[in-house]
Amino acid sequence: MDTINRPKQSLAFINDKSPILDSICNDLSGSGFEILFRAETIEDAITQLAALKSLPEVCIIDLDFYDKNVLVGLQELRKKYPGVRFIAHSDIDNEKVGKALLDIGFSSCLLVGSDADDFKRAIDKIVNG
Repeated sequence: MDTINRPKQSLAFINDKSPILDSICNDLSGSGFEILFRAETIEDAITQLAALKSLPEVCIIDLDFYDKNVLVGLQELRKKYPGVRFIAHSDIDNEKVGKALLDIGFSSCLLVGSDADDFKRAIDKIVNG
């Protein structure tokens, strides 16, 4: 049994329309993760990040990764907040999109169908190595 009191891992969500990711967010919150904010756009996320005293360890993002404007916005987000790790959640299983996300600095991509346990494993691997 793990008796060490660990601080909650902090998360943020940028999700334009996925009810699946909303459900995963709720599951992670109920599992002891601290949800710092939820945003629907990159611009809203940048505003919310700027207002925080401490940044989230991981930002889980589900947007239209085919949209070049979204990719440009994510590059801006990465430049402003290089210490925040990104996980993509997408239904796009496309090598070109995957490469673009890796080039931006995403740590992981989980496809639709991944559950809260998959996210917990990805977050743990990213945060704790």
